Amino acid sequence: MFRSATPSRTRRSRIGGFSMVELVVSMCVLVVLTAMAIPSLMHSMRAYQLNDAAGRLSDMLKFTRFEAVRRNTQVNFLIRASGSNWITGTDSNNSGAIDPTEKQTLIGGFATLLPSGTAPSSASILGTLGGVNSLTTLSGAAAITFDARGAVTPLVAYVLYLGNPTGPDFGYRAVILLPSGATQVWTAPAGGPWKRTG
Repeated sequence: MFRSATPSRTRRSRIGGFSMVELVVSMCVLVVLTAMAIPSLMHSMRAYQLNDAAGRLSDMLKFTRFEAVRRNTQVNFLIRASGSNWITGTDSNNSGAIDPTEKQTLIGGFATLLPSGTAPSSASILGTLGGVNSLTTLSGAAAITFDARGAVTPLVAYVLYLGNPTGPDFGYRAVILLPSGATQVWTAPAGGPWKRTG
């Protein structure tokens, strides 16, 4: 017996696929949901970039301190401008420059070093630290010296502010270097106050 293919083809065309109205409605819902999610995703990405820059800066300070203790000699941590970015690194041979073979990291892009007065007041940080009366802001080319014990020479507390000068809505990060050589990472929204995160 021979059967016609027409009835099964008609049944299949009614079952499979979407109508144009269903497709347009689905696309509209997708566009609305995406538009609602983008600001949250951007804020999360910018916060991640700030946290990453602060973490890399803190790690570089810790590495330089470790090198001073390991070598039992004075070692410098350097900050140098590189166009609109900053290169920070360990001057292992104390040449006054970060050589290509020495450990270094680039701080730039969205999260960059900020000058004093850009970030919220550090009064809440000083109130928490205890025993530290002032913080010396490093915002340009600078050097920090660690002695053979891993302490900062001279015994000064430093702060390096990170953020974006054109995007204060994403907040700020502060990397604190205590006279003992220990580091701390603090975070603050645009208006403050500072809270320790690491």
